[in-house]
Amino acid sequence: QVQLVESGGGLVQPGGSLNLSCAASGDTFTDYAMGWFRQAPGKQREILGAIRWSGGSGGLYYGPSVGGRVTISLDKSKNTVHLQMNNLQPDDTAVYYCAARASPRIIVTDRGYSYWGQGTQVTVSS
Repeated sequence: QVQLVESGGGLVQPGGSLNLSCAASGDTFTDYAMGWFRQAPGKQREILGAIRWSGGSGGLYYGPSVGGRVTISLDKSKNTVHLQMNNLQPDDTAVYYCAARASPRIIVTDRGYSYWGQGTQVTVSS
């Protein structure tokens, strides 16, 4: 059974940076795509980015709402996906989720992902 466990998050000062990790277990992820999403109160869940575990052309996507502030990377030796985000502002406050789909094709909607972490709260406030 695939399990995703996020870590990191918490309180971030405006203008600060965020580093989240997602430890994946329960399968061989070579043919998976991994995504990072967030959901703010009263808003729909939105994609921050996605990465294909096997890499290759077109294997990395960043959502338009976060522009160039996000970097997603893989540590294959630890089956871990990382999210780095800089210059956080109060409207970045949300629950941040890691997700996985058993296909190397990157999908930008949350409906395409079968496995989800429990989410981690990120609050941006001074």
